[in-house]
This record gives sequence, structure tokens and C-alpha cells, in this order.
Amino acid sequence: MTTRRPKPGTKEDLVCVGVIGAAKGLKGEVRIKSFTSDPADIAAYGSLFDATGERSFLLRVVGMAKGQVVARIEGVGDRNAAEALKGTHLHVPRSAFPETGDEEYYHADLIGLRADLTGGEQLGTIRAIFDFSAGDMLEIAQEDGGVVMVPFTRAAVPEIDFDGGRVVIDPPPGLLEDPDDGISNKDEER
Repeated sequence: MTTRRPKPGTKEDLVCVGVIGAAKGLKGEVRIKSFTSDPADIAAYGSLFDATGERSFLLRVVGMAKGQVVARIEGVGDRNAAEALKGTHLHVPRSAFPETGDEEYYHADLIGLRADLTGGEQLGTIRAIFDFSAGDMLEIAQEDGGVVMVPFTRAAVPEIDFDGGRVVIDPPPGLLEDPDDGISNKDEER
């Protein structure tokens, strides 16, 4: 499968699917931290691109090591060349992903959406999505520099409006309360 090269200036269309880690061995293999559900699937996209979309990489998976993919990159034949790529983020155009089903979302489609409370006031912007083994959590960056973690459940996020560029948040009780509220002066003196 060959993935089309992104058009210059469409960086926001690129989705990060992995990052090149340390070199492995002397023949140019690299470890790759893959963000795909099956780590080896990172090679199934065909050409992968750096963050600018200018450089492309064609991978061939040769194994797994410590939970990471071990791959050969076309044109990389020695350890020095492999080490020079360490830290390179690997991207594919968003259009390379299959369409989602009802109520299925790619994390990349949610990041950057405005998060509004049910009353209409703006809470912030979705900055990241994490899975801490108890379900996805939205990291929302607030205007004042604060961060709020909101469970990505139907109850806490009752509406996703891609056309409007926003999600609606109905926070669980106590989620947005200041953790210092309710501390007495006596508690502060300790």
C-alpha cells in the first residue's frame, strides 16, 4: 500500500502513528514506539512521513523488543544512520484511516476541539486523550493555564459537534471544584 504524500502546508492533516527510538544492532534496525492498536500495523500504511510531510519512510517490521516494533527503514543501512533518526515522529495523512462507525472517534479528531460546559461557558480546549486502564480521559487546557481531566463517557461528554468544533461537557459532581475549597485555617496551620 502506498500512502499519498501530503500537500505542502497541510501539517494539520498529518496524524502521528509512532516515533523512532533507539537503533538496534549494526545494520540500521530501529525500535519504534507504535501508537497503532496492533503495534506491527504501523508498517501497513505504506510510506510514513516526518512532521513536515517532506521526508518519507518505508518500514519493514522485523520483530518486537520490549513492547516496541523493530523495523528496517528503506535506505537506512547502518547504526549511524539509524541513530540519526532517533526521536523522529512518524505520521500518515488523516485520510489514510478508515471511516469510523457511529460513536467511534479517532483521538486526532478530538484534539483541538473546544470544550464547552452544558450552560454554554467555555471550559477550554482538548489537548490530549489518555487511557489509564479505566477508560479514556480528555485532558482539557483551560484559558488560565490550568488543566482538567474529564472522563470520556456519554454522561460526561453528552455531545460531540465536529461541525461546530466543540464538545459539550457535563462534569461529574465535584470535578471542577477547587481542591482547596473547604480547607479550614486550622488545617492550613499544620
